[in-house]
Amino acid sequence: MKKVLKIILSVVLLLALAFVFASCNRDNNDDTDATDQPDENVATGDAADASHLQIALIGHSPESILNDGSFNEGAWEGIAQFLDDHNLPSTHLRFYQAVAPDDDARFNTIIQAIEGGANVLVLPGFQHVNAVYNAQDLFPDVYFIILDGEPGRIEPNVAAVIYAEAEAGFLAGYATVMEGYRALGFIGGNPAPAVVRFGHGFIQGAEYAAQSLGLEAGDIEINFHFLGTFAPGPEHVVTASTWIVGGTDLIFAAAGGAGLSVLAGVYEAGGTSIGVDVDQHWVNDSVMTSAMKALGVSVHNKLTDILNDTFPGGVLHFYNAAIDGVGLPMQNSRFENFTQAQYDAIFNQIASGTLVVNTSQDMTDILANVSIVVVNEM
Repeated sequence: MKKVLKIILSVVLLLALAFVFASCNRDNNDDTDATDQPDENVATGDAADASHLQIALIGHSPESILNDGSFNEGAWEGIAQFLDDHNLPSTHLRFYQAVAPDDDARFNTIIQAIEGGANVLVLPGFQHVNAVYNAQDLFPDVYFIILDGEPGRIEPNVAAVIYAEAEAGFLAGYATVMEGYRALGFIGGNPAPAVVRFGHGFIQGAEYAAQSLGLEAGDIEINFHFLGTFAPGPEHVVTASTWIVGGTDLIFAAAGGAGLSVLAGVYEAGGTSIGVDVDQHWVNDSVMTSAMKALGVSVHNKLTDILNDTFPGGVLHFYNAAIDGVGLPMQNSRFENFTQAQYDAIFNQIASGTLVVNTSQDMTDILANVSIVVVNEM
C-alpha cells in the first residue's frame, strides 16, 4: 500500500510540475492574474525598440527553481509578457540559479548573468539584498529589479519592490471563514518576512470574519507551521495529508515550490487548499482560491519604465490593495458561499485604508487582538 501511495504521489507531483513548465510559455492574457492592470506608460507594438534589453531572472539558491508555480514563475511570466508585447524572441530572457544558498554564490550568479550579456536583472526574494547591495555600484549601467527585498542602500539603477502580503493573507482568511471553514491550517516555507506576513494576515482575516459572523471563542482553530524550505518534497505531501486526515479542513500553503507538494497532499487527502503568489487554481481541484501578489504586473511595469527611460530607481515600490497590488482571483476561485459582493466590500475597506491590517512579524502582537481564533503553532 505504501508503495502504491508513493507512486500516486509521484505522478501527482510530476503532472503538477509539467503543467507549471508549460505555463511558463502560456499567454499572460488569460486572466490568470486578477491584479493585472495596464501600465499607463506601456509602449506596445512598434512604438519602442526593446531589442537592446537582455533580461535575466536570478534564482537565489539551488532550491529556487524556475518552475515553482509561484514566486519565480510569476516574475518570469511578467518578463515573458513584456517580450511578447515587443515581439522579442525568447533569447532575450535567461534563468540563472545560484549554486549555493549564500551571498557569495548569489553575487557570483549576478556576475555570471552580466558576463552572459544581461543588462536587466530580475531577482525574486529577499535573499538577494546583500548581493544587490554589493553589485549595484560595480555595474551602474545594469538595471536591478529586486522583489520582496530592500537593500540597505538603493542606487538609481535599482528598483526594490515589496508587496502587501498581510493584506493578501487577510483576504484569504476572511474568505475562508465566510465560506464556512472552521478547522484551518497555514503551512509556510521558510519564516521569511513576506511568508510571515501572509500567515499573520490569514489569522487576522479569519478573526475579522469570525467577529462579523458572531462566532464564539474557539470556534476557529488554525494550525500554524513552517517547513523550513521552499523546495518541493514528498515529506511535505505527507505533512499536508496528515493534517487533513487529522481534522484540518483547509490549508493555506505559502511555501513557493514546496507549496506544490502541500497542495498535492491536500488533494490526495480530500481537503481544501489556498494557493499563493499567483492564481494556482490549475494545480488541482482542491485549490479554492489563491492569495496573490501582482508579481508579473510589477515586473512588467518596471521593464516598461526602463524602455521608456523613466526607470524609478533609488526608491522602494509598494504594491498593496490600494493599487491592486494584491488580491484573490475571484474569476477562478471555487467559492460556493463567499460572493463577489462580499469580496468587493472587504477589499475596498482595505484599499481605502478604512481597515488596516497589522504587518507585525511578532505573533504576540497579532494575537493581542485575536479573541475568537485559536492559533496552534506546530
